[in-house]
Amino acid sequence: MKQGSFRAVRLRIAVILLIVMCLAVGSVFANPRTVDYLSVIIEPFAGYTVREWAIAGRTYRYDFEWALDASRFIARDNDNPFPRRAYVEAYPRQLFGNNPNNLDLRSLGIHGSFDRRGHNWIDVYPIETGSGQDGETPIPFEIPMPGRVHSLDMWVWGANLNLRLEAYFRDHTGVVHAVEMGSLYHEGWRNLNVNIPDRIPQSRRVLPRYAGLHFVKFRIWTEPNERVDNFYVYFNQMKVLTNTFESLYDGNDLADPDNVRALWVRN
Repeated sequence: MKQGSFRAVRLRIAVILLIVMCLAVGSVFANPRTVDYLSVIIEPFAGYTVREWAIAGRTYRYDFEWALDASRFIARDNDNPFPRRAYVEAYPRQLFGNNPNNLDLRSLGIHGSFDRRGHNWIDVYPIETGSGQDGETPIPFEIPMPGRVHSLDMWVWGANLNLRLEAYFRDHTGVVHAVEMGSLYHEGWRNLNVNIPDRIPQSRRVLPRYAGLHFVKFRIWTEPNERVDNFYVYFNQMKVLTNTFESLYDGNDLADPDNVRALWVRN
């Protein structure tokens, strides 16, 4: 073998060793825990109004209920107008089995009917508990999402109709993003799971970096070629997989809005 070939081999070996050493050093000084995923049930659709969950030592408690709205060709019925909602005694057996603990398991039912085929829609959105009564306009309540949401999943019952479902989130700048959850063209209960796109911001450049999303609503769409005169959809267990990890640094308490308010009230 020529001397130039030996030099080339030695050079390649030296480069490989340098890369290995850099990786080893980096693994020593890198943060070994950059994600901390947690599965959180946001809404079981059980019929009660108060929801509570604990994350990273903090308890979050919200009080809201669900309301419906629809596009212009919704069927009219003065005695019992569409769209209609009810908490029915039904649930996905893939999730709860035969309910061996005899829990009061329910699901949110949506009953829709339109006068015309087309791109009709029904919105299913949270409102402040008690608002919208006696003919008053409901006050929307946007659900704060814990952590940085990686994915959203929910059990949905479909009647093999050509419908589809979207979820809407508001980011910290006020922009609302639609996330396609999938088709409802299936028979019975199915778990719909979708990753939250990276294009939706969940952090800031400046402190505090954390800037969580707010859930705005679900929207059920009808496809133009599908019958729309009478249909049902059921929801059960809305859940998120979320990253609750936050980097710690000297003075991180000064980036906590609650702590900042408390400090400035004292002065």
